[in-house]
Formats: sequence, C-alpha cells, structure tokens
Amino acid sequence: MKKLLGISILTLLIGITSVNAQDTTKKVTTTVKEGATKVGNKTAELASKGKNGITDKIYKDKEGPNGETIYINKHSKYYWIDKKGHKVPISKNKLQNKL
Repeated sequence: MKKLLGISILTLLIGITSVNAQDTTKKVTTTVKEGATKVGNKTAELASKGKNGITDKIYKDKEGPNGETIYINKHSKYYWIDKKGHKVPISKNKLQNKL
C-alpha cells in the first residue's frame, strides 16, 4: 500500500513539473519571436533610411507631423520612413517647419 501511495505521489509531482516546463518553453519562444520581430523591423528601418538618404533628397527645412525626416524622390513626391522600413507618402500641406 505504501509503495502504491509513493508511486502515485511521484507521478503527480512529475506531471506538475512537466506542465510548468511546457509553460516556460512557450514563454521563452514567444519572447524570442517578439525580439526577433523588433530587431528585424529596426534593421529594415535603418536600411531604408540609409538607402533613401543616398538615392533621394532630404527636405532639410521641413519635417513630418511627429518630427520624421522627409525625403523627396525623383518624381517630387514627399515621404517618410516608418518603424518597419516602409515609405509613407505625405502631402506637402501636412509638412511642418523645423524648429
């Protein structure tokens, strides 16, 4: 009887431990994915800003609504680079003077 009780308690403890290990693995996996996404977005943003700073003109007297750097392409279109590295078009009347 004591052996049966001992084996039951041991099995219960092993079951609880494995559930906690799976939860920890999911948390770590989620954290790694979120970190990789942030790093990828920042890399894309910096690469886009570097490329567009060379190929297009930077509008030195104006800035975007939140202080973004404004670029002018070869077709005289205005845009700024978002946090994911995408070009976001902006109309000329939404530009603000730099302080």
